[in-house]
Amino acid sequence: MIGLNTLSPMKGSTHRKKRVGTGRGSGHGEHSTRGLNGQSSRSGNGPKESKEGGQMPLFRRIPKSGFSNRKFAISCEWVNLSVIAGKFEKGAVVTPETMKEKGLVCCACRVKVLGGGELSHPLEISAHGFSKSAREKIEKAGGSAIVITEKN
Repeated sequence: MIGLNTLSPMKGSTHRKKRVGTGRGSGHGEHSTRGLNGQSSRSGNGPKESKEGGQMPLFRRIPKSGFSNRKFAISCEWVNLSVIAGKFEKGAVVTPETMKEKGLVCCACRVKVLGGGELSHPLEISAHGFSKSAREKIEKAGGSAIVITEKN
C-alpha cells in the first residue's frame, strides 16, 4: 500500500551530497573547488545581492515610497511665557484669539505655550498645549493653565 511514509525519490533523480573542505582525498582539490583567495572563497561570505558591480543599485534607482507621517503631523504655533508676560496685564485672560490680536501668533488654530522666560504675575492662559515647565511656572505665579481640547 502506498502512503506518505513509503514514498522515496526515484532511483537516479538525486545526487550524492557534495562534501567540500575534507582535504585532498575528497576529489575536490585542496581548496574545495573555491579557488585560492577572495570574498567567495570563504565560508558564509559572498557578494551581496545589493552590489551590482559599479552600477547604481536597484534599491537606489527606484523612487522611495511608503508611509510618511508628514501629512498627518500636527503643526502648531508656540509662544514663550516671557512674551505673554510682556503683553498681558495681571489677571488677564489669555486665549489663542487674544494672542493673535496682540500679534504673538499668526494663526489661532493651534497654540502651544512653552516655558521660556519667567512669569511674575498670575494669568489665566488657555491654549491647545503647554510644556511641563510652562505649566509649572504659570501655577507657581498663581495663574491657571487651561487646555483646549476641541479640534480645529
